Amino acid sequence: MAAGLLAGCGMGDGESAGTGEPIVMGMTDEIAATDPASGYDPGSWLLFNNVFQSLISFPRGGTTPQPEAAKSCGFQDESSKVYRCELQDGLKFSNGNDLTSEDVAYSFRRTLKINDDNGPAVMLTSIKDIETPDDKTVVFNLKYPDATFPMKIASGAGSIVDHREYEMDKLRTDGKAVGSGVYRLDSYQKGRQAEFSVNPDYKGPAKVQNSGMTMKLFQGEQAALKKALVDGEIDLAYRGLAMKDIADLETAVSEDKAGLEVVEGTSAEVQHLVFNLDHPVVGKAGVREAIAYLVDRSALVRDVYKRTAKPLYSIVPAGITGHNTAFFDVYGDRPQRDKAEEALRSAGIEGKLKLTLWATPTRYGPGTVPGFKELAQQLNASGLFDADVKSVELEEYEKGIADGEYGVYVKGWVPDYPDPDNFTSPFFGEDNVLSNNYESKRIVQQLIPTTAAEANRAATARSFDELQNIVAEELPVLPLWQGKQYAVARENINGLEWTLDASTVFRFWEISKNSEG
Repeated sequence: MAAGLLAGCGMGDGESAGTGEPIVMGMTDEIAATDPASGYDPGSWLLFNNVFQSLISFPRGGTTPQPEAAKSCGFQDESSKVYRCELQDGLKFSNGNDLTSEDVAYSFRRTLKINDDNGPAVMLTSIKDIETPDDKTVVFNLKYPDATFPMKIASGAGSIVDHREYEMDKLRTDGKAVGSGVYRLDSYQKGRQAEFSVNPDYKGPAKVQNSGMTMKLFQGEQAALKKALVDGEIDLAYRGLAMKDIADLETAVSEDKAGLEVVEGTSAEVQHLVFNLDHPVVGKAGVREAIAYLVDRSALVRDVYKRTAKPLYSIVPAGITGHNTAFFDVYGDRPQRDKAEEALRSAGIEGKLKLTLWATPTRYGPGTVPGFKELAQQLNASGLFDADVKSVELEEYEKGIADGEYGVYVKGWVPDYPDPDNFTSPFFGEDNVLSNNYESKRIVQQLIPTTAAEANRAATARSFDELQNIVAEELPVLPLWQGKQYAVARENINGLEWTLDASTVFRFWEISKNSEG
């Protein structure tokens, strides 16, 4: 993470404060929180990325953070334990208050102190203490080497709040948000819509191509989202169109019948089968291997996801440093019944094995339950399994995982930052999110700490390759697919290609609207 990069000028230096037309977008995701100390979900982070500034941010199409509220940032030592940032001059919040180093330190301390179960505090645990020697300087002292720290604070976890507007030990629940980002949140009606206007006091590198954004929330109603788009009630749809609808719209667009454009972007969203290693059946390596030999990812993404995803044979997805094909190399890409049967018999399993695949209907996308039904059919077609699918709402689902009730279940992951660490540490590090009773001392004690300390992220590829090979052999999880990002818009909407990249930052300011006819 290079130090000394200079920030560009924003609207605070006379840039036009968004002269284009206002835009209306729709999505089926909810905004779980408007307070960045909570909300660890795509809808909330979409709001955070547009309303709040971070010290550094991901530029469009890039995965290396660049200065945002800061004019320069960098590690001050070779061990990646002291990270220093110098703020730009003249920063202000949308309420007119000055933004200083006090606000930056307060924001991080507050997130850690509140430590909300649904918040991003888990991303900031490497912070030991924060110094503010003057109004423009912030120094983070870390507990251990963490070369990924810049990426973490470039995400929604690094949102800077006004210390006069947010209590230190209490979440803000009034649906309001005060930041220094490109936009102001003018109003928010939970479950219905959020309205944003351009922040004239924003000072940063973004160049705004519109005069405001209205976000309509369709609460999981995919058909209603599609209808609103086709009827012209919204200018664009992002996150939530049914997979079949995207496929149908692509066909209509190719035949020049839709008046719409389907924009496909890169994504590092992944979905895995997770195996509980303490389960009396799935805890047997042979059972897990049999499943791995029988899963047909190509059929899954073709028949259920309508090719809006692609098969994944690794823990680190394509496009991210360290990606390999470990699961392809060990288990192949087509069902191998003979090897599956051999694996079951080696585990002492005779006859058909009864198995339940557990899912939850909405948290990991609308294709999750249909996808699991497809996987159950694949297992059953071998004659080796009698598999079924059970789906429960998220709260019950998470409790079942925590209580160790499930042998096989689903976990999806939308990355916080585009680095292999974010696909490995949360899954296989200490206190991981999978709760599947798997621990590899080699991974936890050596590979994760070693890669976290390496400032040259390209140099971590060999270690992440080894990590993925270990996971493929020991099978605590089985990768299924890597998603693609889609937005569908009216033909007069431009700039969406700059909002759909591996950083997962949906940049309102890049989108413009031309007058029709």
